[in-house]
Amino acid sequence: MFSFLNFLRQPDLLGMTVRVLLALLCGGAIGMERTEKRRPAGFRTHILICLGATMTTATSQYLYIVMNYPISVSRMGAQVIAGVSFIGAGAIMMTKWRRVRGLTTAAGLWVVAVVGLCCGAAFYEGAVYTTVLVLVAEVFFSRLEYRLLRDTREFNIYTEYVRPSCLEDIVSRCHVMGVKIVDLEITRKSDGSGSSSAVLVLHSRQGADKEEILQNLAGVEGVIAAIEA
Repeated sequence: MFSFLNFLRQPDLLGMTVRVLLALLCGGAIGMERTEKRRPAGFRTHILICLGATMTTATSQYLYIVMNYPISVSRMGAQVIAGVSFIGAGAIMMTKWRRVRGLTTAAGLWVVAVVGLCCGAAFYEGAVYTTVLVLVAEVFFSRLEYRLLRDTREFNIYTEYVRPSCLEDIVSRCHVMGVKIVDLEITRKSDGSGSSSAVLVLHSRQGADKEEILQNLAGVEGVIAAIEA
C-alpha cells in the first residue's frame, strides 16, 4: 500500500509500538461510540479485544521471523476470530419483550478483533480504513436508520394484562383504531398472579400515531402496561 511506511512494518520495537498504539486508538474510537450509547461492551472492552488480537498476530510473526519457529503465521490469528465469538455472544440478549438486543455490539466486537489483526500484521491502512467505516456506519447510518423508521407504520407493542379476556378487548380496540395486527405472541406468567403478556406487531393502516395507539391500549380495562418494544 504505502511504501513509505515499510520501516514501521518490521517486527522490532518501533514497529511493535506503532501496532499497539494504533490498536489502542482504533479500538478506543469504536468503543467510545458504544459507551456513549450505554452498551454493555464499551470503551475498555473494545480496546482490550483490539490489543489482544494485535499481539496475537504480532507474536505469530515474531515467532516465525525472529525465532525461526516452524509455525503458521495465520494459525494464531484464526483462533482470535473464534474466541471473540464467545464474547460477542455474551453481548446478545433477549429482552422480556421478546426483542433481541446487542447484535450491533457483538458485530462491533468481531470487527474490532479484525482491526486488531490488521494492526498486528502491520496492515495499518486496512486498520484505519475499517475503523473509519465502522464509525460512519455506527454514527451516521444509525441516525439515518432512525429517521427512516421514525415514521414507519409497523411497530411492536408489549402489553401486560391481568386476565385472558383483556386480550380480546385489546384486539377490538386495535380494530376500532384501524390498526392491523400482523403478528401476536402470548406468554403466560408462572408466578401465580394469573397475568399474561403479549407482544403485538401492529400495522397502522390509517396512519394512527404511536402515542395515540399506546394510550388507547393502556386505557383498556385490565391492562397493566402498554409500551413500545
